[in-house]
Amino acid sequence: MSEEEASFYEKPFEYVINNIKPLREKVRREGHRKYWWRYGETRSGMRKAIKPLSRFIITSRVSKHRLFVWMDKVILPDSRLYAIAREDDTTFGILHSRIHELWSLKTCSWHGVGNDPTYNAHSVFETFPFPEGLTPNIPAKDYAANPHAQAIAAAAQRLNELRENWLNPPEWVKKVQEVVEGYPDRLLPVDNQVVEQLKKRTLTNLYNQKPQWLVNAHRKLDEAVAAAYGWKADLTDDEILKNLLELNLARSKV
Repeated sequence: MSEEEASFYEKPFEYVINNIKPLREKVRREGHRKYWWRYGETRSGMRKAIKPLSRFIITSRVSKHRLFVWMDKVILPDSRLYAIAREDDTTFGILHSRIHELWSLKTCSWHGVGNDPTYNAHSVFETFPFPEGLTPNIPAKDYAANPHAQAIAAAAQRLNELRENWLNPPEWVKKVQEVVEGYPDRLLPVDNQVVEQLKKRTLTNLYNQKPQWLVNAHRKLDEAVAAAYGWKADLTDDEILKNLLELNLARSKV
């Protein structure tokens, strides 16, 4: 995108001029100084991976809660987010299970004043042993008929539906068609009275509160994922980690 084209996005462009350009003018890399309104890196590998998808999964690099959310493919995540190039609910559900969360907490590093856990592709995602037959190297269509995949997908869809309804209650928001073709429609407050309430509807606040309906939804998801491993649903944290490590070591020998 040229500088002239970028200037049509008035508010973002104004922000970049005031906050990004002064920093870019001081960096060593000529490309960053010359094209100060563009992303520092194009991430061609990521763009290629998500291009054929309708959506993909993201998670924050550093977060108090290990949360995964869906992102429309037209939106490019920045360096604070990890993008996972999958669009199936089964993968989403496995990643959002207690089993994967335990593994991520055991293999992550810790960051910041709050000593929050970080997510890392190499030490966390790539070492995590997904259930047999549901691994990321298998296209989702190849296990679409798998009963375990279907159960996980159904539980994941329900979890996401409940969360989205809490974040943006239908009676508080209205859908407005996006003026830029290809981008998702916008959700706007129905009136000024709900604006402040909507600001408090964040996933962090939701998981801090952890209402019973959220606990129930996660329990159903955890049960479905445990069944895919062939495990009992009531295993302790240590038992889960022991099983995961055994799977990890066994697969590393193959």
